[in-house]
Amino acid sequence: MTSIVVVDDHPAVVAGVRAWCQAAEPPIEVLDSGASVSVAWLDPGDRADVVVLDLQLDITGPAYGDLKRLVDAGRQVVVYTMREDRETALTCLDIGAFTYLTKAEGEDHLVAAIQAAASNTPYTPPALSGALGTDTRANRPKLTQRQIDVLLEWFHCESKEMVAQKLNLTVSTVNGYLDRVRVKYANVGREAPTKAALVARAIQDGIVRVDEL
Repeated sequence: MTSIVVVDDHPAVVAGVRAWCQAAEPPIEVLDSGASVSVAWLDPGDRADVVVLDLQLDITGPAYGDLKRLVDAGRQVVVYTMREDRETALTCLDIGAFTYLTKAEGEDHLVAAIQAAASNTPYTPPALSGALGTDTRANRPKLTQRQIDVLLEWFHCESKEMVAQKLNLTVSTVNGYLDRVRVKYANVGREAPTKAALVARAIQDGIVRVDEL
């Protein structure tokens, strides 16, 4: 059973997410919930397959720092927020969120996004699709420096185990970084399901030169 932890400071939202997850097919287990991101780091929330994160937990602004720490730890994060602006959505993707939903998108899209995140299957809800469709930035998707580091090491190594040893990571963490890179490419319509395809994308986007391979 897929499991989640819900980070949200609105009790009504948490209650709704719990009800939707219970009614999902198959059901999704809500391990814990809370108004602080700490609930995602403590037992049992630290064992959740997916973190559902409200981006606006206080008046200080979007919780980009919390999102980055979760992503850097290899967590699958579905951002679920009232914010509907394009820049916020694209920033969350750049940081490494699995996907981005507005709370107006409701039950069907949230359940589908959780299930996709748990299986590393790309999912682009309507609001995010609109944001990506109007993204005119030159380099997209924008990978984090750590994602680039893992990607480049993988291009030069025979196995993910070797990448893990070189970067002092676990194999599962290496897999997590590579999966998020693939999701980012899939979300912008440039799927890269194989190592060869990722090499091609990296060359196209100037991440690596042919003579460096």
